Amino acid sequence: MMTTTDAAARRRPPRFNHVAMSVPAELLGPEGRAELCAFYGETLGWRELPTETIDHRRLVFGVHTVQQFVFLIADDEPMRCPRLDHFGLSVATMTELDEILEACRRWQARDARVDLIDKRAEDHGPLVITSMYVRFLLPMMVEIQHWEFK
Repeated sequence: MMTTTDAAARRRPPRFNHVAMSVPAELLGPEGRAELCAFYGETLGWRELPTETIDHRRLVFGVHTVQQFVFLIADDEPMRCPRLDHFGLSVATMTELDEILEACRRWQARDARVDLIDKRAEDHGPLVITSMYVRFLLPMMVEIQHWEFK
């Protein structure tokens, strides 16, 4: 039998677990999926969840854990947003951020559709946040941040 104390100990505040975006159906066809999977897989380590894929209708990327994912759904009126609309991911080390940035630069050198904003550090006193932004074929950019506490 679970006691009130047990339930309170297991309780946690809600956390972000996914981002959903509507995109044109053709982007979720075989060619578009291959491009998305190649780019986001090589640069950010995302992996297609093939059991969730429906040709021209849906693509779901697992983002490093079972409870984190990017959900892409086809729509006749797909999402459109300003360039800097984004969602953020964090990395544990500056080396990881630099590796992602370099992978994105390599892609951008061969594909002009890669939209990349170079890394920049913001000093907030006891905290320095270094970030970069990237987008490829999706309506939203992805911001990658590294937090360094002084």
